[in-house]
Amino acid sequence: MQDMSKQRVVFAWVTLAPFLILFTIFMVYPLIQSAFLSANQTYGPGTRTFVGFDNFTNLTEDPLFWKSIGNTIIYALGSLFIQLPLAFGLALALNSKKLRGRSIYRLIFFSPQLMGLVFVSILGVLAFEKRAGLVNRALAWITSNPALLEIDWLQSNIMSTLILISLWLYVGFNMIYFLAALQNVDQSLIEAAEIDGAGAWEKLIHVILPSVRPVATFVVLLSMIGSLQLFELPFVLLDGGGGPNNKGLTIVMYLYQNGFEIGDLGYASAIGWALAFMLIGLALIQIRMVRSEELAK
Repeated sequence: MQDMSKQRVVFAWVTLAPFLILFTIFMVYPLIQSAFLSANQTYGPGTRTFVGFDNFTNLTEDPLFWKSIGNTIIYALGSLFIQLPLAFGLALALNSKKLRGRSIYRLIFFSPQLMGLVFVSILGVLAFEKRAGLVNRALAWITSNPALLEIDWLQSNIMSTLILISLWLYVGFNMIYFLAALQNVDQSLIEAAEIDGAGAWEKLIHVILPSVRPVATFVVLLSMIGSLQLFELPFVLLDGGGGPNNKGLTIVMYLYQNGFEIGDLGYASAIGWALAFMLIGLALIQIRMVRSEELAK
């Protein structure tokens, strides 16, 4: 029996070995190296000076770092209060059995997600160009106001542009999650509410929303994490910079600039760890909220 137990243990470790090796190489070692780098100031790949916690102290006094956080938060709030409600509204509409061609509409709204972010960014540059862009031309044609051709989306309105492009890109993606949750709502609860005389609004508030809350919580967390990691869209739209007065500078862009343009990988690692702590804090708050809701039940 002991030999059988030992064989099972050996078999388990042999089975887990490929994952553990890859996890150590591509996750554990980079994290340890990043933590070590954050305590150093580097001058290119070969020269470094130990500075302890100075990189983190400098972050608190760095106006560009706080600017990048502010810009990223604006984008995240746009995702939370504009993108997700629209995604939920679309899911409600496409979940209706009275709507014909629902599968086609679902494909249409989800299809932007099949494109690469860089390709979408290039489309954004063409669509939001100052005079020749499709958006300005459409606005000028609809309103018969040529002055709208002069709207400078990619300069003075960059965060609005990013939010609008993200709406087109991610509303359909989040809609799929909400649609899956709506299709799993217990129909007997809806029928019971209808028997009690509940209208569409009462069914939404008292039956549908509580039923989809776990999925909604997951989608909110996923959206916030994705928003804090925003990089490709502003990087391509602004040609690798932060735009005028760094209005489009995000946390990950600032990390990239310090690590790969300036060459200070230590300061970039400190920015990365600051972002990691923000993501961990966000996840913990979300978990705490979910547990509080479960205890309240």
